[in-house]
Amino acid sequence: QVQFVESGGGLVQPGGSLRLSCSPSGFGLANFAVGWFRQAPGKEREGISCISSSDGSTYYSDSVKGRFTISRDNAKNTVYLQVNSLQPDDTAVYYCAAHNLFCPNLLPRNYDYWGQGTQVTVSS
Repeated sequence: QVQFVESGGGLVQPGGSLRLSCSPSGFGLANFAVGWFRQAPGKEREGISCISSSDGSTYYSDSVKGRFTISRDNAKNTVYLQVNSLQPDDTAVYYCAAHNLFCPNLLPRNYDYWGQGTQVTVSS
C-alpha cells in the first residue's frame, strides 16, 4: 500500500520543540511535493506547509509561519517539519501527503497518499 509514515510526535510543554518526519512507503519522494497538515479534535484538517520537488520552494500557513520549518532530504527519502515555540493550539494529529512536483496550495483535497499521522500534544 502506497502511503506516508509520519513520526516524531509526542507530549511537549508550551514553548517546546519537536522534529516531525515523514517518509513514503512504496515510492520515492524525488518527484513529489510534500505537504504537512494537522487536524485537531472537532476541527477540519488544516494545511500548514508544503515543499516542492523542483526547487525546494516552501510555503506556510499564517498560523505557523515563523515557527515551523519544512525541509526535505531526497537521499533519505524523508521530509521534516521542525516545530518550534509550540502552543496548546498546536495540539493535533499531524499528517503528510504528496502532490505531483509542485505545491498547488495547502488544501488537503489536492494531496494523496495520506498516512496515519503522528500526535502532537502541547500541555503543561
